[in-house]
Amino acid sequence: MGSCINGISVEVNGHVATVWLDRPDRGNGFVSAMQVELHKQLRALDETDSVRAIVVTGRGKFFSTGADLEPGGSNFAFSPEQHASARIMMRDRPRPWQMRTPIIGALNGSAVGLGLTFPLQWDIRIVNESAKYGFVFTRRGLIPEQNSLWLLPRLVGMSTAMELLLTGRLFSGSEALRMGLATYAVPAAEVLERAYLVAESISTHTSPSAVGLTKTLAYEMLREPDRESAFHKEWETFRWAGRQPDSTEGVASFIEKRAPEFTDPKLASVPQSGSSWSEA
Repeated sequence: MGSCINGISVEVNGHVATVWLDRPDRGNGFVSAMQVELHKQLRALDETDSVRAIVVTGRGKFFSTGADLEPGGSNFAFSPEQHASARIMMRDRPRPWQMRTPIIGALNGSAVGLGLTFPLQWDIRIVNESAKYGFVFTRRGLIPEQNSLWLLPRLVGMSTAMELLLTGRLFSGSEALRMGLATYAVPAAEVLERAYLVAESISTHTSPSAVGLTKTLAYEMLREPDRESAFHKEWETFRWAGRQPDSTEGVASFIEKRAPEFTDPKLASVPQSGSSWSEA
């Protein structure tokens, strides 16, 4: 286990990295330095070519109780100086959806507020079936944040999203699965194990380059309004990937019934192509 820095610990085992929210005495509640450290470590792991999957989980009983609140404090009232600093921090913060490495949230225990909107930015969420989750912002006199207003309706549908966001109610991990917010809902003791199974499947059986490009394009397509343009970009990237060594290896390993040995870099750069079929 790596040392804990600003409430974050990191461990790398083979091709899988584990990031721990490591303030169990405070319910893994976030302070500013912890937020910065989390994203710093995610970026460093994404830039490490040997890391093919990242699991984020919480130490102790909770995944995260959200922002670490102080009784009687103006926890979200920024002075003009603090506001300027926060704007710079948010501008420069790495975006998980722009990273090539799959990020798996192993929500071992309850998570509310910031403790849930951060995992919403990741790719796969595995939850504790009996734990409680919630977007509780309106109950604190706030609006939902961390891009959740953009993404949650796309995950669970507008009607369900509005009910969750406007009421700020708590819901179980089992309900999160039924709504499409989570990929798996399992007993508490199995959450991390299931996350590692998914991570190992990715790191063992898939091409890091192909996975990274698939993730990148999937998120890009969420903001692509033109279906034909999306079709073109997908096709061009597919054709490029088909000329790379990992494509040859993927076919050969399948035919030869052996484990693949992929070598293309995770952060492979795809040449830019024309923006329409006529420019091909």
